[in-house]
Amino acid sequence: MSAPSKHPSSASLGPRLRDRLSSALRPGWTRNLLVRRVAAACLVVAAAVIGVAGTRADGDVEVLVAAHDLLPGQIVESGDLRSHLVAGRTVPDGVLTEAAPAVGRTVTGRVRGGEILTDARLLSSHLPADLTGIDDARLVPIRLSDDAVTSLLRPGDVVDVLTEDAEVLARRAVVALHAAEPKSGGLAPSRAAAAPVLLAMDAAAAHRVAAAGLDTSLAVVLH
Repeated sequence: MSAPSKHPSSASLGPRLRDRLSSALRPGWTRNLLVRRVAAACLVVAAAVIGVAGTRADGDVEVLVAAHDLLPGQIVESGDLRSHLVAGRTVPDGVLTEAAPAVGRTVTGRVRGGEILTDARLLSSHLPADLTGIDDARLVPIRLSDDAVTSLLRPGDVVDVLTEDAEVLARRAVVALHAAEPKSGGLAPSRAAAAPVLLAMDAAAAHRVAAAGLDTSLAVVLH
């Protein structure tokens, strides 16, 4: 009589394997898996729809940007501008949306190509007050005695204005515009040909500086 086999027969394994497969493939299990996958897909689609809807609700705004680099003192022409759509939440205050208010005005500081153009970048009657915070502020063009100092100034710099006798004419004036140096007809630039600097300051100081600049050299001290 032969000894019983220590390994289960294939017949005894068959039902167990079939049971496992049938259990895994039962309609309830597949249905749950399908529901989970569909739910996950719906969440992804919903998130995308909400994102797009949020962007549309925020709204795209057509603004003016510089078509190329603009230099201080440059007169804006229509070819210097182009329209560009941006998200409404990124639009700064004072943004220009039409070319007409910008064309013919003077650029106060360097503007990079593609930069959104705002009213603060252009000369206007409101610029002196915006720069200084003083309601009666005025703009005064001056030519400094030292051209090297003139070349160092940039829009937004804060300076004191002095005469050659060290008399302080204005304190905390703000550089509004540093125009490009004009070409001189002679071999060496004269004082009359030096690049002018436009300063914003209170009205009383502006009158003093304008009068003194007629017959004396002016200097500035940077803060």
